[in-house]
Amino acid sequence: MSDATSFEQKPVVLVVDDTPANLALVSSLLKDLYMVKVANRGARALQVAATKPMPDLILLDIMMPEMDGYEVIVKLKENPETSDIPVIFLTAKAEVEDEQKGFELGAIDYITKPISPPIVLARVKTHLTLKSVRDFLKDKNEYLEEEVRRRMKELSAAQDVTIMAMASLAETRDSDTGNHIRRTQNYVKLLAKKLQKHPRFSQFLTDDNIELLYKSAPLHDIGKVGIPDRILLKPGRFTPEEFEIMKTHTALGRHAIEESEKALDEPSSFLSLAREITYYHQEKWDCSGYPEGIGGDEIPISARLMAIADVYDALICRRVYKSPMPHEKAVEIIKEGWGIHFDPDVVDAFVEIADEFQAVADHFADSDKDIEEKAEFLKIALDENPITK
Repeated sequence: MSDATSFEQKPVVLVVDDTPANLALVSSLLKDLYMVKVANRGARALQVAATKPMPDLILLDIMMPEMDGYEVIVKLKENPETSDIPVIFLTAKAEVEDEQKGFELGAIDYITKPISPPIVLARVKTHLTLKSVRDFLKDKNEYLEEEVRRRMKELSAAQDVTIMAMASLAETRDSDTGNHIRRTQNYVKLLAKKLQKHPRFSQFLTDDNIELLYKSAPLHDIGKVGIPDRILLKPGRFTPEEFEIMKTHTALGRHAIEESEKALDEPSSFLSLAREITYYHQEKWDCSGYPEGIGGDEIPISARLMAIADVYDALICRRVYKSPMPHEKAVEIIKEGWGIHFDPDVVDAFVEIADEFQAVADHFADSDKDIEEKAEFLKIALDENPITK
C-alpha cells in the first residue's frame, strides 16, 4: 500500500483554536496517526468542517473571539452535512457548569487544558472507533432498508401479476371485456378515497387497504370460470334453475382464492380482501342478496364498495346482448338502491363523485372492436366446445 493511499484512508481530525501554539501542539500530537486540519476561528471551522474530506472528529476550543466554541457547535448541529460529526471540547474552561453546557449542546467529550497527551490520544482514538462503528451500522441499516424496499417492490409486483393473471383467466370466459376490470378497480378506489375520512369507514380505509382494494377488485368475478358456458354466455334472461347455478360463482371464487392462500402459507395473505369481495359483492343492504342473504354492516366494506362499482359499470356498458344506459340514468338507479341494495353512506359518496366515475368510464371505454372480438370469441367458445355446455 502506498503512502498516498495510506494517508487518504487516515481518519480526519479538525483542530479549532485561536492560539497558534495550541494548534501546533495538538497537530504535532496527532499528525502521525491522523490527517489533521486546522482552523483558528469559528467561522473558518464551519467552512472546513463542510469541505471534503470532511472531519471524522472535531477538537474544539471554547474561548475564541467573534464566535466561541458553544456557538460553533450549535451551527455544526444545525447543518445536516455536519450534524453527525462528533465534537470534543478542548478548553481551559474547567467549571462544572461549562462542561455541563458543552454536553447539553451535543459534545461527546470534554477535555480541559493543560492537556495530557496520552489522555487526548486515548479519547480521540476511542471516539473515532465509536464513530467508525456508528458509520458502519448506519451504512448497514441503509443497505438493509434499501433491500427491504427492493424486496417489497418485487413482492408487490408478484402480487399484481398473480391477481391480474387470475382476473384475466376469468375475463376470457365472461362477456365483459378487459376494460371492465380496469374500470371497476378504479371505481372502487374512488369510493374508498371519498370515504376514507368518514367515521364509519376511516379505521378500515387506510392507504394500504385502499391500495389492496384496488389490486383485489379485478378478482370479483373469478368464480365465473366454474360456470358452464351454456349459462355464463347466454344472451337472454336466465331460468330460475340457471340463475341458481349462476349464483354459485361467488362461492366458487372464494374457494379458488382460499386454495391459492393455502399455497402461500400466510395466515393473512394479500388475497384476503379479494376473498371478501368475490364472495360478498352480490349481497344487498336489505338482506335480499346472495350467497348468504346477510345485510347492513355484516357485509364487508370491501364488498359494499364493489357492489356499486359493479352495478354502475353493468348499467352503462354496451354488451352484445344490450345497449348502454346513459350515465344519468345509471346514477338514478344507484340512488334508488339507497338503503335497499346499497349502503346509504356509500351511495351518498357515489353521488358526490359520480362525474369522476363517468370520467373513468370514458377513459377506459370499450371500443367497437373490443366488443366485436369478444362476441366472436364467445360464440366460438359456446358453439364449438361441448365439454363446457
